[in-house]
Amino acid sequence: MKVNKEIRAPKVRVISHTGEQIGVISIHEALEKAQQEGLDLVEISAGSNPPVCKIINYGKYRYDQTKREKESKKAQHQVKIKEIKIKPNIGIHDLETKLKHAREFIAEGNKVKITCVFRGREMAHPELGEKLVRKLCEDMEDIATPEAPSKLFGRMLTIVLAPGAKKKKETKEVTGKPTVVENPVQQQ
Repeated sequence: MKVNKEIRAPKVRVISHTGEQIGVISIHEALEKAQQEGLDLVEISAGSNPPVCKIINYGKYRYDQTKREKESKKAQHQVKIKEIKIKPNIGIHDLETKLKHAREFIAEGNKVKITCVFRGREMAHPELGEKLVRKLCEDMEDIATPEAPSKLFGRMLTIVLAPGAKKKKETKEVTGKPTVVENPVQQQ
């Protein structure tokens, strides 16, 4: 933003400090008017032809601008990722407590990363951890949606839940016999 003698255009459109338009005048006349009022000539819109300048107190203008920026930052909510760690053999009460904490995090507007950690021989049955993570996701589907399917990285199974519920799909009941899938491995 250019101020006073930094403005290089030969003619400028000038607006007074009260907000009324003075018109298109030379830069020298505009600077004189600003000096007479004891204020600064500030280029507001450099892209227009001729550039638009306003006669204002530049120091006060910058102060108000930084104050507005700080206020807008205060109003913004930083989304954080909170982590809930579980193990495949977790107790029911412990799982309910973890679920309660996850619900609180989602209610605050944060994302929740559910991590199921496998130790030792628990790695032989990762489906137990997958089942547990799926159960947590189902319990929280009224307030959160998974961002992506769960992923197994080494000894950790993770999934990230974001605030916002899925729209419930209408379930259609299918009548008839359940389908039986035969084992594709042929017996010899």
